[in-house]
Amino acid sequence: MIKVFIQNESESNQKHLHNEKRLEQQRTVTVSRPYPYPYGFILDTTSDDGDNLDCFVITKQPLKTGMSVECDPVALLEQVEDGQEDHNILTVLSGKNQEISQDVISTIRDFIAHVFDHVPGKQISTGRLLPQEAAEVYIATCLDT
Repeated sequence: MIKVFIQNESESNQKHLHNEKRLEQQRTVTVSRPYPYPYGFILDTTSDDGDNLDCFVITKQPLKTGMSVECDPVALLEQVEDGQEDHNILTVLSGKNQEISQDVISTIRDFIAHVFDHVPGKQISTGRLLPQEAAEVYIATCLDT
């Protein structure tokens, strides 16, 4: 189980930028596509880009910006943004059995491919979808100590 801070709500094209270590909202920008699922970051982690680990919470339940929720990791979706590794952890709310179907994965991949269409020169791509075990190992290597 991990704690996820919800940064962006599903069905919204508002991206809230936070100081991820202090959980302080800094500003909000509009992106090219609405988020298909609640999106945020895993608390008490630091990835290679210096930010917390990014994650999607696969749920139909509305989660509001600023909430922290307990989740279980279910997969890791490889992503490269402007030449830098910036993977996404796919999670579900703890205790929920939410299927991660091919439609869910396709929706997330399409979102990632087009969320920054408004930013000239932005390069972003997704790679392999790795299983729960890979997500857990990746999270463990990024835990703040």
